Amino acid sequence: MARALILVDIQNDFLPGGALAVPEGDEVIAIANAIIPHFQHVIATQDWHPADHGSFASQNPGAAPGELGTLAGLPQVMWPDHCVQGSHGAAFAEDLHLPPGASIFRKGTDPTVDSYSGFFDNDRRADTGLADHLRGLGVDAVYVMGLATDYCVRFTALDAVSLGFDTTLIADGCRGVGLKPEDIPAAVEAMSAAGVHVIEHAAVLDEG
Repeated sequence: MARALILVDIQNDFLPGGALAVPEGDEVIAIANAIIPHFQHVIATQDWHPADHGSFASQNPGAAPGELGTLAGLPQVMWPDHCVQGSHGAAFAEDLHLPPGASIFRKGTDPTVDSYSGFFDNDRRADTGLADHLRGLGVDAVYVMGLATDYCVRFTALDAVSLGFDTTLIADGCRGVGLKPEDIPAAVEAMSAAGVHVIEHAAVLDEG
């Protein structure tokens, strides 16, 4: 079984001090670095927003970060400006040791719709090409980790399993936003209920 590691949005703006800091988000970096050598194929997704992205509270008069609104006809959390194309915040964490052959898939480039998943925009009309890329490599199993558990990790894993990939969540390699206390455990429960395996990264290391 050919497998790939999908590192979700391990970018400066999601780390402590970033524009949309995920609590303890920097703690996933060491786990990623530890398991990267155990995968032949490594994928990194990258939030890559235009400065006028519609999910930004700054683009919605009267909206405050964290409030719920709508975008593309879908419920949408209004976020602070983050991961703007070409910015330091959009860059991958400096301490993340991506291998030279890692493939990068950018998302959130359309200002009219958000994109949590590494596979599709939130309205599922636009496809990043990640699924075809994985199939072209002969990959049938993916391991997912990164930021944030309750948003981009959740939707990437759910899409992966719905597309027929044997999907595993590396739970201790993720951190969540947690706008509500139940959001993070609910995300893990939703992934598990959809058929995503849930493990700790030590299981990858134990495989040798």
